[in-house]
Amino acid sequence: MKQSIYGLTMEQLTEWLLENGQKKYRAQQVWDWLYKKRVTNFSDMKNINKDCLELLEDHFEIELLKESIKQESADGTIKFLFELPDGNLIETVLMSFSYGLSVCVTTQVGCNIGCSFCASGILRKSRDLNSGEIVGQIMKVQHFLDARGKDERVSHIVVMGIGEPFDNYINLMNFLHVVNNPKGLAIGARHITVSTSGLAQKIREFADEELQVNLALSLHAPNDELRTQIMKINKAFPIEKLMAALDYYLEKNNRRVTIEYILLKDVNDHEKEALELAKLLHNKRHLTYVNLIPYNPVNEHIQYERSEKKSILAFYDTLKKKGIQCGIRHEQGTDIDAACGQLRSKQIKKTKSV
Repeated sequence: MKQSIYGLTMEQLTEWLLENGQKKYRAQQVWDWLYKKRVTNFSDMKNINKDCLELLEDHFEIELLKESIKQESADGTIKFLFELPDGNLIETVLMSFSYGLSVCVTTQVGCNIGCSFCASGILRKSRDLNSGEIVGQIMKVQHFLDARGKDERVSHIVVMGIGEPFDNYINLMNFLHVVNNPKGLAIGARHITVSTSGLAQKIREFADEELQVNLALSLHAPNDELRTQIMKINKAFPIEKLMAALDYYLEKNNRRVTIEYILLKDVNDHEKEALELAKLLHNKRHLTYVNLIPYNPVNEHIQYERSEKKSILAFYDTLKKKGIQCGIRHEQGTDIDAACGQLRSKQIKKTKSV
C-alpha cells in the first residue's frame, strides 16, 4: 500500500526526491502545494514536471483518511470519526476558542495505558498511527475549514486524543516537525501541546529535544496508592520517578508544564488530596499549572461520578491558597459525547451488533 506523503518531514522528502533523481528544490514546491495551496491530487501541482509527478503518484497518496461521521455541538465543537486504510476508526476533535481553532489528534488505534476512568482505553491498542495518519487528521480538518470558506486555519494542536503519544514517539516527533515547519502549516511550537500519562523515560527524552512544544502530564492523583488504583501505568512509573523526570524536563527547558487532574467524586477530590497535590508541586509551583477537569461520566465506567461543584471549587481554593497556579477546564462538546473515545467506541459497538 502507498504511504501518505504527509508522513514525510521536509528533510525526509528532500532526501527521497534526491535519491530518486529529482532536484532538491522540488521538495519545497511539493510542500507549497500540500500545505499552502492544500491540493489533494498530485496532478494539481502545476509547476512540477511530469516525471516527478508520476514518481510521486507511484509511491504516495495524499489523503488516506475517510470521513465516516461528523458531529457538531451547539457550542461549535466538531467531532470527526475517520476511517483508516485498514478499516480502523479514530477520532479527531475541532474546538473553537477566543484565541483560535484547536484540533485534538489521536496517535494510536486503542490504548494500553488502562486508566480506569477513561473511555479511550476500553479498546486495547492494536497499532500505532504512522506520522502521515496523524498529520492527515490536521489536514482533513483544515480542508473542512477551507471548504467552509471563512478563511479559517488550524492555529493550535493538542495531542490528547486516543492513545499515549510517547508510546508512539518517533511518529509523534515526525508529526511535530511537519506541522511546525514554517514552510508548511507553520503552527507555532508554543501553540502545540503534547499530553502524556507519565512515561518517565520519554519525558526525559522529550526534554532533550529542547523543543518549544508544551507538555501536559496526566497526574490525576497525588500519591502512589490512589494513582495506581485509577492509573495502572503508575506501577511502572510511580510518582517519585515521575517527579524526577519532570524536574529534569523543567531544568532542561524552563517551560511551564500543565498538570492534568480529573476530579472523581469521593475518589480524588477531597481536601486531603488537594493538600497532598500542593505539597507535591510546591518546589516547582512557578513552572506548573494544574488544570482541574470535571469528569465526564461514561456508561462503561459507572463506578465513577463527576465531583460536585462545591467540591471542585473547594479543591481549587485549597490549591490557590497554597500558591499553586490552577484553573477549572471549560467544557466543550458535551452534547456530542466529546470525551475522548466515546464516538469511536459507540460506533464499533454499533458495527459489531449489525
